[in-house]
Amino acid sequence: MDNPTFEKLVLENEDTLYRVSMAILKNECDAQDAVHDAILSAYINLSKLRNEEYFKTWLVRILINQCKKEIKKRAHYADVGDALPDIRSRDNPYLSAEISEALDSLPPKLRLTVILFYVEDYSIKEISRALNIPEGTVKSRLNKGRKLLRELLKE
Repeated sequence: MDNPTFEKLVLENEDTLYRVSMAILKNECDAQDAVHDAILSAYINLSKLRNEEYFKTWLVRILINQCKKEIKKRAHYADVGDALPDIRSRDNPYLSAEISEALDSLPPKLRLTVILFYVEDYSIKEISRALNIPEGTVKSRLNKGRKLLRELLKE
């Protein structure tokens, strides 16, 4: 893959990357850092991409790993991390405030799976690849996520 193609694909997926990182990290600055680090890592490791068709899934997988690193880093500095305010914007055009709050209250694994499926339009197979879990686990998480969302939105 050449540089212009890489740049084009990254720009096409920028919003997805940001939304996924926000779903995991819930902090705008950390989410932006994770996205930038994931893009840099993808560029450095571009030769490891076996099939350009799976670029988006591959890039999201890198981002998820980057977010996990950030969460581990936070655990080291938990006292400082808990003091940081959540400065996330609620201006997401794809979600109402109620749905966004309900999604936020889901456990992280369910939240990420639901967002990838319903907001980012990933297929079950793509989510399975991106999260490195079996398709059955993806379906199970979607089912649990839907049930919890129904309960939360009834309130």
